[in-house]
Amino acid sequence: MSRQNYLFTSESVSEGHPDKVCDRISDEIVDMIYKEARKNGDDAVWNVRVACETLTTTNRVVIAGEVRVPETFFKKDKSGNVLKDAAGNPVIAPGRFRSAARRAIKDIGYEQDGFHWKTAKIDVLLHAQSADIAQGVDNSADRQGEEGAGDQGIMFGYACEETPELMPAPIYYAHKILELLATARKTGEGDVSKLGPDAKSQVTVRYEDGLPKEVTSIVLSTQHLDASWDSKKVRAVCEPYIREALTDLPIADDCVWYINPTGKFVIGGPDGDAGLTGRKIIVDTYGGAAPHGGGAFSGKDTTKVDRSAAYASRYLAKNIVAAKLASRCTIQLSYAIGVAQPLSIYVDTHGTGKVHENKIEAAIRKTMDLSPGGIRRHLNLNKPIYAKTAAYGHFGRKAGRDGSFSWEKTDIVKALKAAVAAA
Repeated sequence: MSRQNYLFTSESVSEGHPDKVCDRISDEIVDMIYKEARKNGDDAVWNVRVACETLTTTNRVVIAGEVRVPETFFKKDKSGNVLKDAAGNPVIAPGRFRSAARRAIKDIGYEQDGFHWKTAKIDVLLHAQSADIAQGVDNSADRQGEEGAGDQGIMFGYACEETPELMPAPIYYAHKILELLATARKTGEGDVSKLGPDAKSQVTVRYEDGLPKEVTSIVLSTQHLDASWDSKKVRAVCEPYIREALTDLPIADDCVWYINPTGKFVIGGPDGDAGLTGRKIIVDTYGGAAPHGGGAFSGKDTTKVDRSAAYASRYLAKNIVAAKLASRCTIQLSYAIGVAQPLSIYVDTHGTGKVHENKIEAAIRKTMDLSPGGIRRHLNLNKPIYAKTAAYGHFGRKAGRDGSFSWEKTDIVKALKAAVAAA
């Protein structure tokens, strides 16, 4: 039996953390390409390919990667002819990508000497997708779908009954603290408006009989624009929002608080530390409470199973828990590049299952097509919905009317129950 009484900690980072700035820019580009492709019909949307990486440092942004995009993104000569590089591939025009990056930086709130949405130098180094990769994705080797997986790899999904959104409590509340502070900062509520965009939180939860009982330590480091502030001032400003975020989970009487423990945090964001897309994968998922396959999400179209299959595995795990087939569930999927169907499906209900895991595995195959194309259709992923995933977690969010976070729906509960009963 797993441990029932213990402490567990998870961290989150804000939208202004250097790595999250990069995730946001990369996902804004994914959204921009999907939005443009939608103008040209379904075929264009299904043909989108994006692998966009971003690097940030002091007043500098570098956007690099491989894409397959509509012709409207190509550089053209005065006669309207598409320009080609030495390999014969169309040259990407940088202007719209730079604009997308500036809009993201502005929305996050960076208007500092060392990192400003208006003055940062932005290099765009995007080029056409590799033909070798394209041939495997476009025509699956196992002929079981119209497209193969964009890469090999393993993906994990997880759900548990610790919070209303069926997420582990430590990461759920660590996200909530920063999300509340960011909303207050942007709406200009009193002194909280003097906080900067860059912040990190950390929450330690004491578990009793396997359930979250209370918070035993809270860590918050947040940028502030007033250089005269000290740790006490930052705590006075932030504590009400922390307590609001933790309304549903008691704070222990002897809880240890570390608010800006270094005393001062004025220089923040990419001016204080370089950022890269995809460096916060544990923040993006379950805060360490569940395994991670290693692949990042942001900046990738949904032929990349690093992204789409991670969403699918969360969706399945959440529906299994919502169906009361288990109170805790981990799912692993594995893929080979160019092959449509997963090589394996593994379910672990951690001793909480109402039926054997092999019945659930069989039910999953009957309930959902887990090829990249099947996932994209089932969850309706060919949409410009990814910028909002770049901060405060890809999971445990409310499904949006625009189709965002569709993997958080619990709409296959009946189908899973029926499939399990028939297994």
